[in-house]
Amino acid sequence: MNKKYRLLIVEDHTLLRAGLRALLTQDADIEIAGEADNGRDAIQAVGALAPHLVLMDLTMPGMNGIEAIRDIKRRYPETKVLVLTIHKTDEYIHESLRAGADGYILKDATHDELRVAIRSVLNGKTYLSPDISAKVINGYLGTGQSTTGSSQWDTLTHREREVLKLVAEGHPNKYIADYYCLSVKTVEKHRSNLMKKLDLHNASMLTAYAIEKGLLAT
Repeated sequence: MNKKYRLLIVEDHTLLRAGLRALLTQDADIEIAGEADNGRDAIQAVGALAPHLVLMDLTMPGMNGIEAIRDIKRRYPETKVLVLTIHKTDEYIHESLRAGADGYILKDATHDELRVAIRSVLNGKTYLSPDISAKVINGYLGTGQSTTGSSQWDTLTHREREVLKLVAEGHPNKYIADYYCLSVKTVEKHRSNLMKKLDLHNASMLTAYAIEKGLLAT
């Protein structure tokens, strides 16, 4: 009897989770062990379900994907994690790999590419989407530093970057607080820290900076 690989899908969009489940279960050696829509539930699910591989989104309410990857790898180092995301920027790629991700693939990938990525990671290899430039890959492998050399950007925490993205999209503090399961006061503190660290003094300037960093790309 052929071995079945158990996968955990971590994605906050219900329709996308359902689509991934339907797509992946077409392969006879793949079994969907479970699903989660945030990082905290993903960590618990890994402990309860012992999947061979976690298919991990990055931007989710509560605990984000990078934080979840770091915790999963600390607790369950044998579990493979393949990032599936829209984010193409150097910083997301570098932070995911530093957190311990075994692969990084973009959401506009084909089914065939996703299958290749999953098999590569399950076989102990690192998979990086071809759409990720060689310059970015070499920058990570060579120095672990962003090729932009942006010291201001490097001072931001991952949560501050996520808040920056939603601020740039025009969302009020209450929406951001609800989306990430934070208090409004915490979001206000993140916004204050962003402005102080970046030396930007209003939402318009934050939006321009976010566009420059590619945070609003879909």
